Amino acid sequence: MNKYFKILLLIFIVSFSDSGLIAQKNTDGKLAAQYYNNKEYDKAVIYYQKLFDRSRSPAYYIRLLNCFIQLEEFKNGEKLIKRQLKKDVYQLHYYTDLGNLYEISDQTSKGRQAFEKGLKLLSPNNQQIIELANGYLKYKKLNYAILTYKKGRKLLKGTYPFNFELAQVYLAQGNTEAMLNEYLSLLDYQESYIQSVQNALQTTLVSDGEVTDGGLLKSLLIRRIQKNSEKKVFSEMLIWVYIQEKNFAGAFIQAKALDKRQKERGKRIMALANLSVENKDYETAIKCYEYIIEKGDESYYYIGAKMDLVNVYNKKIIDSDYTKEDLIGLENTYQTTLNELGKTAETASLINGLAHLKAFYLHNTEEAKVLLTEIINIPRLKPHDKAKSKLELADVLLFTNAIWDASLLYSQVEKAYKYDQLGEKAKFKNASISFYTGDFAWAKTQLDVLKASTSKLISNDAMQLSITITDNIGIDTTEAPLMLFAQADLLAYQNKNEAAMNLLDTLKLGYPNHTIADDILYKRYKINYKQKKFAAAAANLEAIVKDYATDILADDAIYNLAVMYDTQLGNKQKAADYFKKIMFDYQGSIYVVDARKRYRELRIELKLDEELDFETD
Repeated sequence: MNKYFKILLLIFIVSFSDSGLIAQKNTDGKLAAQYYNNKEYDKAVIYYQKLFDRSRSPAYYIRLLNCFIQLEEFKNGEKLIKRQLKKDVYQLHYYTDLGNLYEISDQTSKGRQAFEKGLKLLSPNNQQIIELANGYLKYKKLNYAILTYKKGRKLLKGTYPFNFELAQVYLAQGNTEAMLNEYLSLLDYQESYIQSVQNALQTTLVSDGEVTDGGLLKSLLIRRIQKNSEKKVFSEMLIWVYIQEKNFAGAFIQAKALDKRQKERGKRIMALANLSVENKDYETAIKCYEYIIEKGDESYYYIGAKMDLVNVYNKKIIDSDYTKEDLIGLENTYQTTLNELGKTAETASLINGLAHLKAFYLHNTEEAKVLLTEIINIPRLKPHDKAKSKLELADVLLFTNAIWDASLLYSQVEKAYKYDQLGEKAKFKNASISFYTGDFAWAKTQLDVLKASTSKLISNDAMQLSITITDNIGIDTTEAPLMLFAQADLLAYQNKNEAAMNLLDTLKLGYPNHTIADDILYKRYKINYKQKKFAAAAANLEAIVKDYATDILADDAIYNLAVMYDTQLGNKQKAADYFKKIMFDYQGSIYVVDARKRYRELRIELKLDEELDFETD
């Protein structure tokens, strides 16, 4: 027993001793950090010396060296660094510490020698090269870092070219051309890095939608394309630069040349066309689709290009100040294309587009219904496409005042696509019917569910209609004004604009002090806007800003005013003022991010010197 007792006692003593050492180390570490953070370096140096002597930790080394520097104990600092170099001659980055120490202590010549020695001793080892370069960078010795990477590139014989690292140093140096050439040389070395290079350039060259040094980059790319036209990566980069600049016409010229040179099938052109449509550059989109169509009906993308071309014509005309002749011409384009391609499952979206044009613009609802019924009955039509046609048919039925037939179709789609945005869209339309018909409680119940929709558009529309109901039905408030407003809303949907306006006027006269006053103005704005009466539309919004600045629709009114002055009314200064107002006066608005982005663009366009103090995440 004595033998075992002695062993246990020894274990206890050793454990207790180790625990004591750990506790002491923790105490010393806390005191050292406390003194260091308080800039009491004369006290901190004592503890960091003890801690470093015990552990040789790099973290304690850095702190100890800085204490010596702050206390101007340069000899002690020199001894510390040289001990580290003697202990591990492979760690060349200590020479950068030594060079810095000499420079601080006014020993410039010795400092230069130390910096150069680290570079001289460099070996063909990736980690050593990076650590030495980082050492130079720590002391902002950018030229030495560049020399390190370049020598490392030679030592490793191109197996690791350090292009990314060099590009970042050149960026810090302000040498944009050298930075860009490093990225382009990397693509010359390995084309698969294109996404990484684009990500890096996105960070360094693109700010608030503006591309800086885009001209220089394009010039460098064109030179490389001319030197080696078969290397498509530089053409792809040039297309990318044009897209960043939103110069889709320029991107198309390059994409077309690349498509011909590489004998591509048009996939790149189709993607560019779709991007052009998203950015409302309809002319470039049309050129893209026409180029695909010219390849002939054997082309893989022929049918898609034919259909998309008609859709672009549609968007271009509807977004413009169109005439009845424009609409008839568009209808003929739809019909000609369908005559060629046929009414099939593949062309269902095209038939839908024609039906929508006939119903809502040419007011030929009967033909629209026939077309939509034909689609629904097409054999092997995808269920999702069938549901879309049912929604379109329901919209036409609602447009013709067949309210309950429309509701039945909406319900069918909602039930079939309960967890899909298509189902949410149907649910919102059914909730709108409940609103039109005065069942406000049921409408609000459905709308409150839709506030959580994954679709931002559905969620915002649901929230706005729900608030309209809530704000205009109080405990002591009659539903009559809201009922009249709902009827006017339905009339506006049915393009019975004059009747809707007359009903809104009746509502305003009958209930002059009702909370629905701002909703009336906002609905009048929407009707005027649809009629392309932009001055009248703006007047309604300005009335909301003036008289209802604290109400729920104020930020909607200001944002839409800004957009109208920016686009339709051609007063960029007023647009900038309204975007700025959103940012400063309505900081909780959903429009703040978009307003800030456009305001910054307008500042550049208008050459405004004013800087923004307000920032938002």
